Amino acid sequence: MEKLIQLRDIAKIYMIGGTIEVPALKSITVDIGKNEYVALMGPSGSGKSTLMNIIGCLDTPTHGTYILNHKDVSTMEDDQLAEIRNKEIGFVFQTFNLLPRYNALDNVQLPLIYAGISKAERIERALRVIEHVGLTERMHHRPNELSGGQRQRVAVARALVGTPSLILADEPTGNLDSKTSVDIMRLFSQIHRNGNTIVLVTHEEDIAHYAHRIVRLRDGLVESDEINKDVRVD
Repeated sequence: MEKLIQLRDIAKIYMIGGTIEVPALKSITVDIGKNEYVALMGPSGSGKSTLMNIIGCLDTPTHGTYILNHKDVSTMEDDQLAEIRNKEIGFVFQTFNLLPRYNALDNVQLPLIYAGISKAERIERALRVIEHVGLTERMHHRPNELSGGQRQRVAVARALVGTPSLILADEPTGNLDSKTSVDIMRLFSQIHRNGNTIVLVTHEEDIAHYAHRIVRLRDGLVESDEINKDVRVD
């Protein structure tokens, strides 16, 4: 399997008051292949949020190497990381992060605006992914006119529109009821079947079991890394 993500001896140390070192990650070595569906799990303080930020190029490691799609991003400057985020990664957050003044279609187009894509192509691509997530009839509605599940579908469409190498989902069902959570996780399963690589960050066992592989963290280290033999299919 071709590797999309290669993490080698990743550590992250935060300084408190300029003198106290707090290690959030101690030594993480993990590979994730193209078209894998991986869940990152761990209790509060395990390091999973820090690892997600590094995988998402929102933060850089104190030491270690991170190769994303054949590019060493572990030593990149902020402007380079921003370009990588825009080209390589589609984000789905627990809080949706939609712009309230824009309708669904406009929110989905945002990454393409930053990428300098022409208006005609932006609209064409946005319409395609909105249809894919089942929101064509709601695309002219603003976030406050949509349910929580519909807002998350907009966020998923926005993550997909730039055809990224990686979909990074941070607690994507955290603000949803259980029925809507199942609907969103079915959507992720469909996206994975279409060939996308997904890294899902969650603290919920039932949500993690939609993934095909579960990596568990504890105290800044990988506690276990196992194939999920009981993939949840609703």
